[in-house]
Amino acid sequence: MAEQARGENGSRLTERGRATRERILRAAVDMMYVKGVSLTTLDDVRAASGTSKSQLYRHYPDKDALVRDVVALQAADVLERQQQLLRRLNSFRGLERWRDAVVERNALRNGAYGCPLGSLAGELADQDEVARKDIARHFATWEGLLEAGLLRMKDSGVLRADADAAELATGLMAALQGGYLLAQTAQDVKPMRIALDMAIAHVRAYAAPTPDEGSNASGNVPEGEARGR
Repeated sequence: MAEQARGENGSRLTERGRATRERILRAAVDMMYVKGVSLTTLDDVRAASGTSKSQLYRHYPDKDALVRDVVALQAADVLERQQQLLRRLNSFRGLERWRDAVVERNALRNGAYGCPLGSLAGELADQDEVARKDIARHFATWEGLLEAGLLRMKDSGVLRADADAAELATGLMAALQGGYLLAQTAQDVKPMRIALDMAIAHVRAYAAPTPDEGSNASGNVPEGEARGR
């Protein structure tokens, strides 16, 4: 993140200072993901990062400052992965590959801990208005990646012209986040896959008809059927 080039007091960080700040932040990200924000203390982060109190407080004078950077870093990591998966999305097969990728990644932990960004939302949205707005903005960016892919599917004739890409993207995101929560509770990714399969099935309901389907819809009888009558 660009803001890490400077300390909390606005002074430019040395290479060693940047490395220390990065070590603190990465330790906080890992701990807050596994233990949760509320159960992670600054002393926990200091011990996990191998830093002194003076080093920690030089970079993060309070927990709120650290949490803001944890949100930013988690969002950057998640959105980078999603960008890789969704930047060329233009087909139903592409949607299925996206589903497989997110489910398989979550399966590595048997669904434990949930979505890295969604888990922060669950803890912070009602407690920290700044964090809530930041997380909402990151979710909007994520949803926008899905919407852009669905718009490409419309433009190429895969989806009908009346498909609302924004609403379909919201439905996919809701299924994904709900799936993360159910998988976390069950310690099993099966509910996540089911939720995403149902959301993708809803998108398929807006599939543009193939030429043969279009002919059938106009009342034309396929040649083989006509001969058999």
